[in-house]
Amino acid sequence: MKTLSLLTAVSIAALIAVPSAASAQQKTLYVAGYGGSFEKTIRDEVIPGFEKENGVKVEYVAGNSTDTLAKLQAQKGNQQIDVAIVDDGPMYQAIQLGFCGKLEGLPAADLYDTARFKDDRAVAIGIVATGLMYNTKVFAEKGWAPPTSWNDLKDTKYAKQLVIPPINNTYGLEALVMLSKMNGGGETNVDSGFKIFKEQINPNVLAYEPSPGKMTELFQSGQAVIAVWGTGRVQSFANTGFPVDFVYPKEGAATLLTTACPITKPNASPLASNFVKMLLDPKIQLVMLKDYGYGPVLKSLVVPPELGKMAPIGERAAKLYNPDWTVINEKREEWTKRWNREVER
Repeated sequence: MKTLSLLTAVSIAALIAVPSAASAQQKTLYVAGYGGSFEKTIRDEVIPGFEKENGVKVEYVAGNSTDTLAKLQAQKGNQQIDVAIVDDGPMYQAIQLGFCGKLEGLPAADLYDTARFKDDRAVAIGIVATGLMYNTKVFAEKGWAPPTSWNDLKDTKYAKQLVIPPINNTYGLEALVMLSKMNGGGETNVDSGFKIFKEQINPNVLAYEPSPGKMTELFQSGQAVIAVWGTGRVQSFANTGFPVDFVYPKEGAATLLTTACPITKPNASPLASNFVKMLLDPKIQLVMLKDYGYGPVLKSLVVPPELGKMAPIGERAAKLYNPDWTVINEKREEWTKRWNREVER
């Protein structure tokens, strides 16, 4: 599988972002994961209890999935990160590149099959659906019906009011795949998706925005009213009281797994695996559901009805489209270059 050479630009910065191995003579555990509301949840709900229970200091290194993969590539042979939390696409690459150690003692019988990775080199800690977010207040004021389809991204009434993450972000990439799939293609042929983005969606796009913070700012300022995003991000935004809702498009929402793995390295701390397994604790799974809209990965977890309004649970989870990451990861660098050349210019 090809590595993401497009990540080279951030690789140097990655070396600065995490303290050197010499200064990391445990008891410090370095966890790399998403920023924004996810980081807040981890800092507030997970890290304090883990530090107290294990007598360790946890340092959290925030960045999106491609940033974290770039750090792992830049530090190859001298890994400073102990735990990586990334989307499933980059996780398949991290495993292929030999960065992930084996997880022992997973609650295998209680995990949904989709949460398991080969040889237990990683595990999903939450299920996210990629679909559409819209401002319910603005739509009501304008008399617009809520969006129902990926095709709504082409509607001219949204001119310069649509925000989509770029395809080096899983949300944007899955939008490309879904539009291709709806138009005779799919992971093996994304030509139709590129054509639709270039000719029909681009005129509506205010920004191809990867930053969760910037995405919410564009909605709060009234510049954006519709977006491609995931249930986790939308749930967190809605929890602030802002009038947004999530739509599962009628053609299908795409699966995005939030995954975690312990990083393999000499003298790896056993606490890395313990941190990953703590994210599977039923109490933490419910916190992730409440704060972040993650569908739980434990079969036995009973979900309170008030917490299951947006997350992919039950029938919604069963209907998700699961992208073929083996194909996608082989093509991702090529697609990204094409995207920069044809779409996001």
